[in-house]
Amino acid sequence: MTEPATHINVADLPAPTEGMVMTLFIAVRNVARSRDFYSRVLGGTVVLDENPCIVKLANSWIIMNPGGPPTPDKPGISVVDYQPGDTTSIFLNLRVADIHARYEEWQAKGAEFVTPPIDRGAEIRCYLRDPDGYLIEVGQSTGLLHGELAAKRPEDLPG
Repeated sequence: MTEPATHINVADLPAPTEGMVMTLFIAVRNVARSRDFYSRVLGGTVVLDENPCIVKLANSWIIMNPGGPPTPDKPGISVVDYQPGDTTSIFLNLRVADIHARYEEWQAKGAEFVTPPIDRGAEIRCYLRDPDGYLIEVGQSTGLLHGELAAKRPEDLPG
């Protein structure tokens, strides 16, 4: 595991000097547990250990804090923990060069996958959940690199 930051390394913060960067904020139940997962299991670098926790993961950042009540800049809006279940409307998507190697590595570190990697023609993919139940897709482009697109689902076709 990457040790929690004892000071702030400004160069690792998601603070662009021009333009913008994309980060993902997730409400977590236990910051230390989630920090460990995103750093030790997925290989991220802890930029800030708490308030909020920031983990640099590849070319982006995961920002984690417990949920909370409305604040002056988001009146009437509460940030709540994800309630694990069989539905989701958003998930983290990690694109990797070797899905089988990542699957073996992360599974050995305690990641719990929904299924092993499945070849879908355009890509090989599988899903895992983080400690709070957030869904994470892990995919490797394969056929897509040669012009093969994913098959259309019946519900995506007109009529």
